[in-house]
Amino acid sequence: METIYEDSDIPKGSSGVWTLAWPTIITNLLFATSSIIGIKVVGSLGQDAVAATITGGRISFILQAILMGVLFGTTALMARYWGAKDYAESSKHLSSTIQLTVAISIVFSIFLYFYSYPLVAFLGLKGDALSISALYLQYLSPFLPFLAIGLSITTGFRSIGDVKIPLIISIVMNIVGVFFMINLTHGYLGFKNYGVYGAAIGNGIALVSGALMSFLVWYFNKAKSKYSPLFTFDLTRIKNIFEVGMPAALEQFIFQIGINAFLIIVAQYGTAAYAAYGIGIQILAFSFVIGFGFSMAGASLVGQHMGNKDNDQAQRSAWSGMRLSIIFMSVFGIFIIFFAEQIVGFLINDKDVIRLTVIFIWIMGSLQPLMAVEFSLGGALRGAGDTKSPLFITLICLLLIRVLIALILLYLNARIELIFLTLVADYSVKAFLYIRTFRLGKWKDSLQLKEAH
Repeated sequence: METIYEDSDIPKGSSGVWTLAWPTIITNLLFATSSIIGIKVVGSLGQDAVAATITGGRISFILQAILMGVLFGTTALMARYWGAKDYAESSKHLSSTIQLTVAISIVFSIFLYFYSYPLVAFLGLKGDALSISALYLQYLSPFLPFLAIGLSITTGFRSIGDVKIPLIISIVMNIVGVFFMINLTHGYLGFKNYGVYGAAIGNGIALVSGALMSFLVWYFNKAKSKYSPLFTFDLTRIKNIFEVGMPAALEQFIFQIGINAFLIIVAQYGTAAYAAYGIGIQILAFSFVIGFGFSMAGASLVGQHMGNKDNDQAQRSAWSGMRLSIIFMSVFGIFIIFFAEQIVGFLINDKDVIRLTVIFIWIMGSLQPLMAVEFSLGGALRGAGDTKSPLFITLICLLLIRVLIALILLYLNARIELIFLTLVADYSVKAFLYIRTFRLGKWKDSLQLKEAH
């Protein structure tokens, strides 16, 4: 029989999940609020400006999604080593993570700067919307390596159960971002008026401030950094992170490809439909961050309990996370369904955009319980080191269901509302597959720790 550490202080049950989830939820709610404010700030500049902001967010999120995929490998490994009380090895994996994610982000930033125009054109934008969006991305691209630094370090803290430091960093970071976004977009308080590009620069300054704060906290927090020399290159650890995180990174990349393919389909219905989808996603980001909070809590707890040789507690943590996620996301779904028109009307003054956005929100609001299953059990599987199952589920549901059905409907000249409804099939099948996969229990044997040299 495997030994369970009796003195384990790893949080347990629903209270344990909630303890780790709520600071992450608040952290990401702040980011979602900042994105909504960004749309509001540029909303007076017209549909093209809104489209540029949405496009900038979507493209930069591709990098963020890839990085988060890699960081799921970090979470699984750091949490597992921390649960096994090998604090040194857990901490050393964070240093290797920073090296890996910064390298990825630099390559992405260079590509984005030089190929922004064809990339935006590929997404279906034309005319002024195309040129404004492309230039927006060029302004944003130099700041993206700082995104990698901030994400890596805050993920490291969450992996070992320290969720308050990322929350504090997020509060400061978002205050800085909103301040510069408003003033650089409209030229307030003596700042130069950059128009829509001021929003890109403001977001960039926020990323720099977040990276700087994260690095300083990590560097001076001796309990966690004394084993983590930043400039020591260890190929074995990087390989460990890459092997576990690669399926998750590939999943996120495919997810973003699928999302942008869906966005291209939506763009065929005009700028109003494109803007409606983008605004709707920004509003729904408040729900997504709730789910992501429970996802990260589940990943951390499952990993730590498995490192402590307590698979039963790992399983209970996952189910508890799912129940809590369903409750909170369902409440949010009901709220946005009832107040959709008021929320959208506050953000933009365009009747066509408002009508389509409200329809989109009604559909997505009703899908919140199913989305909660994906977030919670997906996080639990990744925390256990099973990053291949979520990849498989994403391939089936996103590409073979959502995008394929949407393409068929586009070919048949169906209304945009029917395109939005393809999301129902996507999330229904997803929820079924995640529950089935987790119940099978193969995730319990998905990760074997390796020693670095």
